[in-house]
Amino acid sequence: MFSSALKSFTSNISSNYSLSPHPTSYSGPWKIHDAKKKSTGKPASVFIFDKKSLEAPSGGSLGGRSSASALKRAQEEVVERLKKEASSLARLRHPNVLELVEPVEETRGGGLMFATEPVTASLAGLLLEKDEQERAVGVGGRRSRYVVEEADGQKRRRELEIDELEIQKGLLQIAKGLEFLHESAGLVHGNLTPEAIFINVKSDWKISGLAFCGPPENSNKPTSMPPISLSEVLNYDPRLPRHVQLNLDYTSPDFIMDGNVSPAADMFSLGLIIIALYNSPHRSPLEFNGSQSAYKRAFSSSSSVPTQNNNFMSSQPLPRDVVTGVLPRLITRRPAQRMDAREFQQAQYFDNILVSTIRFLDSIAAKTPNEKSQFMRGLPRILDQFPKSVLEKKLLPAILEETKDRELLALVLQNVFKIISALPAAAGKRLLTEKVIPKLKETFTAGVPPSKGATSERDSLKEAGLMVLLENMSTVAENSGGKEFKDDILPIIHYALESPTHSLVDASLRTLPIVLPMLDFSTIKNELFPVIATVFAKTSSMGIKIRGLEALKTLCGGSNYNQDGVSGDGLTGMVEQPKPKNSNVSILDKYTIQEKVIPLLRGMKTKEPAVMMAALDVFREVGKQADSDFLALDVLPILWSFSLGPLLNLQQFQAFMTLIKSLSSKIEQEQTRKLQELGTSNAPVSAGRNDFTNFGGIGVGGAHGSGVNNGEDEFEALVRGNQGASSNNDIMGSDRATTSTSAFTILPSHPVGRTGSSRNASPAAAFSWSSPPPMSPASNLAPPQATSRAITPDQTLSSLNSSFPAITPAQTSSATPFFGQESRPGMGMSMSSISALSPSTPSIPTYTTQSTAVNWSQATTHTTSGLSSFSVAPPPKQNQQQQQQQQSNPYSAFSIAPPPSSGAGGSGTFSIQLPPAANRMGSANNRGGLGMAARQQQQKQNQSQTHNWGGGDSLI
Repeated sequence: MFSSALKSFTSNISSNYSLSPHPTSYSGPWKIHDAKKKSTGKPASVFIFDKKSLEAPSGGSLGGRSSASALKRAQEEVVERLKKEASSLARLRHPNVLELVEPVEETRGGGLMFATEPVTASLAGLLLEKDEQERAVGVGGRRSRYVVEEADGQKRRRELEIDELEIQKGLLQIAKGLEFLHESAGLVHGNLTPEAIFINVKSDWKISGLAFCGPPENSNKPTSMPPISLSEVLNYDPRLPRHVQLNLDYTSPDFIMDGNVSPAADMFSLGLIIIALYNSPHRSPLEFNGSQSAYKRAFSSSSSVPTQNNNFMSSQPLPRDVVTGVLPRLITRRPAQRMDAREFQQAQYFDNILVSTIRFLDSIAAKTPNEKSQFMRGLPRILDQFPKSVLEKKLLPAILEETKDRELLALVLQNVFKIISALPAAAGKRLLTEKVIPKLKETFTAGVPPSKGATSERDSLKEAGLMVLLENMSTVAENSGGKEFKDDILPIIHYALESPTHSLVDASLRTLPIVLPMLDFSTIKNELFPVIATVFAKTSSMGIKIRGLEALKTLCGGSNYNQDGVSGDGLTGMVEQPKPKNSNVSILDKYTIQEKVIPLLRGMKTKEPAVMMAALDVFREVGKQADSDFLALDVLPILWSFSLGPLLNLQQFQAFMTLIKSLSSKIEQEQTRKLQELGTSNAPVSAGRNDFTNFGGIGVGGAHGSGVNNGEDEFEALVRGNQGASSNNDIMGSDRATTSTSAFTILPSHPVGRTGSSRNASPAAAFSWSSPPPMSPASNLAPPQATSRAITPDQTLSSLNSSFPAITPAQTSSATPFFGQESRPGMGMSMSSISALSPSTPSIPTYTTQSTAVNWSQATTHTTSGLSSFSVAPPPKQNQQQQQQQQSNPYSAFSIAPPPSSGAGGSGTFSIQLPPAANRMGSANNRGGLGMAARQQQQKQNQSQTHNWGGGDSLI
């Protein structure tokens, strides 16, 4: 008892389905709601009948208790008749009869509810929309739009249009449904009107409204339905709504005038529906308002009924085939003269290629494989002739159903993508997302065990369909979003890349320019690139190798289109107009290019020219992305190796050289720019190689840090004895004058002079080994001033012990051994005599090393401007061999023998005569160089004190 009470409050449909809050359409007494099943999300339509709609309108009651009871009985009869309508749908299963998915249920208020396949609208509702449209914009205006509201509250537009092909297709489907009722079920519809015809989401017309259905008279076919009681159904009750009673406007005269129930009555009703489809407004030419007497009066005269003479009472022109071949055999008084449902389908009106195509597609399940294949091959030629609504709602769903046939898969997909391309962008995108992509996933990626390899699961028929998909990848990309493409299409591309069929891999790689704009950078780098790299590294096909290089070029940011705007044919022999390149295409980052792409190219073994030139294109793109250092150290060696391939011709080699030169120029410019930026910020003085290899000599400048180097003019004056050069430099104000002779260095191995101060000491004598000219001490000992960079740590230059070995006097009776026995140019010591200085003058010997290789034994005997003049006493006779050894010593370590005791000096020491005071003053005032007058005076003194040993054999 409790369960029955609960059932009265709830129903199976309301608990299992989510319904739209408002009806989307109406049909007779039924309100139609869009619905979805909660468990599966499958769409449906729910028909709801409210018993309150049967209440008599105001003033409709005849009064009295008997009238009230009669009305109640009439209402109960209507409810039973509507239950019969829903239950009849459950017993009748046919493609052209409305499909029932949930049986009829009673609601709490005594109403009825049942669920069917999703329908768009009834034919009556569609014609009403068409009337409103034509009143607004005229006959033949913009097609009707039907606005519906989803269960979530969102509204959408459903396009409904009635064109010639839609009418022909629909009439054929209704005729097939009637054929089933008349011949197979043994029933007569009895009330065939536009309200009894529904159009589903596939644009198919379905028969419903079986409230007055019953077997014909004298029928021998078994049926569970009771026969029609004409006396009851023809009795019009004004207390009830007209839409729950028999509609006399579409009823055959067989019922009213003859009282005969036969299948021919439905064909008469079908003829009136045809007139209503072309008429304006779209309704039957007969209007009787439920009056049987008015009906009988109309049919008593031929002028008041539709005939060929009055254009069947249509306000609009009818098609010629309808006027001549169809309606005359439907709108006729005698049932025997009417054509049946089977004959109707063979009428000339339906004899055209589009209708024949739809008819074949409706019965394709019964066709042979050869007929199916032939149909799919010829279908693309006529797809453009179909209305968009027929393509969207009829052809595409029917064709997609054939994807389960692997023999037809490739042909089916060709037609599918052609239909998607022919539809408007919004409709194509919606259909691809909702209809096509799920079928593609089910066909190519579903049901493949991950444990088994891709090769073992390959199906040649499936691969043929996969090839069609890859060839139409641009259509898929244009009509799908990024998320759908990544989640659903990219796995199919991976599946194709793993195929052992080279043509399939080639087609997959060719889709890369289309695929890249649809994917984000992370997906390209982590999911797509590894698969392509694996295919490229493992393939044994030269064609796949080249196609892989083209793919790598695209991944590096390149384009496969030539400059003339036409894509190269590659290996396909096809030339297509390019599509504009998307500026937001994601490419590989610099790290991946340098660390992943270049190793792939470096590992290539083949030297075929086609492969080398394809690799050259990749390197050209790499050159735009990679760093200059990477190009110099990694890319250029590979390019040189490839360019020297033995199979390349002259033009191909020159192409490599062009790229090599371009990259080299880029590297040079980048490096120059970097060094210039460093020079601007740090402002270093450029240092030459000799600045780091010239270790200099011992001079005062090293100790005091105030010496300057001699320039080329001073050097030329020194070796030529040209006194005018230094003077001219002084006149011009040059800062490269000779170093002052007052600057000197105190050797640690000798005592300081009498003055006790280095400032008052006489200029040191300079000794030369090998052939270098005597230079300023400051320029020899001072560190290079051209640069502040040093390789070894700086050392104190205040004494010779820090840089050179100390000089110790040698004994006159013994020879000092030298390390080297042979003299090298520029390094050997060539001193043949020493100078004996005045014993009365305190002196400090000094020496100078030079790196130049001039043979000073051939130099002039004149002293150079700016050097201290000195006199050297003849040395004692020594062993000639010892002198040769001393001269050949390449090192700066040497010993100076003291003068003999019987010499002019009379003492064991020697000294260097101090220059005049004027010279010292000039040296003090001119640290960097002497004045011209002071130098001339000093030169005269030096010349007067110069002595030649051995007949002009002096080095200075």
